[in-house]
Amino acid sequence: MLEKEFRQIFRNKTLLFIIMMVPVVQLIILPLAANYEVKDIALVVVNKDHSPYADRLVRKISASPNFELVATGHSYPSALAYIESGEADLVLEIPAGFEKNLISQNRETLFVAANAINGVEAGLGTAYLNAIIAEFNQQIQLAWITPDVQAPGSVIDVVAINWYNPHLRYQLFMVPGILAILVTMIGGYVAALNIVKEKEMGTIEQINVSPIRKHHFIIGKLIPFWILGLITFSMGLLVAWIVYGVVPAGSVALLYFFAGLYLIPVLGLGLLISTYSETQQQAMFISFFFVMIFILMSGLFTPIESMPAWAQVVSRLNPVTYFIEVMRMVVLKGSGLRDIQFQIAAVAIFGIVLNVWAVLNYKKTT
Repeated sequence: MLEKEFRQIFRNKTLLFIIMMVPVVQLIILPLAANYEVKDIALVVVNKDHSPYADRLVRKISASPNFELVATGHSYPSALAYIESGEADLVLEIPAGFEKNLISQNRETLFVAANAINGVEAGLGTAYLNAIIAEFNQQIQLAWITPDVQAPGSVIDVVAINWYNPHLRYQLFMVPGILAILVTMIGGYVAALNIVKEKEMGTIEQINVSPIRKHHFIIGKLIPFWILGLITFSMGLLVAWIVYGVVPAGSVALLYFFAGLYLIPVLGLGLLISTYSETQQQAMFISFFFVMIFILMSGLFTPIESMPAWAQVVSRLNPVTYFIEVMRMVVLKGSGLRDIQFQIAAVAIFGIVLNVWAVLNYKKTT
């Protein structure tokens, strides 16, 4: 059975190309596209004061790498037109008498309007702008303190230490997760199409009348793609190192151990789908349905903790969640075997359930 499967795989040059090259190209492109870092936010400033303080605030905002000053409007409606046309993301309005009220009344109000079609960009852009304004406000307060008359107030300096990702490189966070998704897609899709292909070609009848047992049949289908999945995983690690400089902080052997264990439930799910499907088209649609849910509820793009309570429960029934957690823990934190015991147990349970289900559902009839 194993010899037959390997012969079929190596005769299918297109399949080999898909398994070997497509993940490599995707891993090179996707971390560059799947980027939540918000920079060069288009900003329009309506400066109705033109005082030294107002001009100083505008220069401070323009000097930030997060903002790009695209225009200075004369009124709020004219600045809003930039948001409506898509040329700007934020509008900052500095009212007339900004410096005067700030000095005489010790307070003033600024108005910020954000294009919230992209909620992430609007939220981060507004937060960046508020942080710059708050820093500007603190600088003014410190400048007003006269050392001979009044002792300076207490100032708290916050020093942040970024553990595991000191330079906040987004690729260092995304590459391990995307590699986990690619291994899932390759293993799930290819395994789902395997038995269905035998049905469409008619060769399944020859296998059914042979003395081979059902569990031997499923194992024979699983092992070749398990090996190919590990090869895909190896190429992904190589691309991550060469292209993005991602070097696992933990044990590479531990990564391979968990990847090998994880491929068992993934391939088992694919084979289970294949036993239920009659055509390759059916298998593809069912696999696409599950893979999309796995990706969106795996914590790849959004933290699981920020999901609704029911979604967090569903995410724990998703094997991809555990693979992404382990990839980030081992690659970024250098976690060891004791740190991922829960994930190992969960994936092992998934593997037993899905593969036993696939064996029981495979109908060996003549």
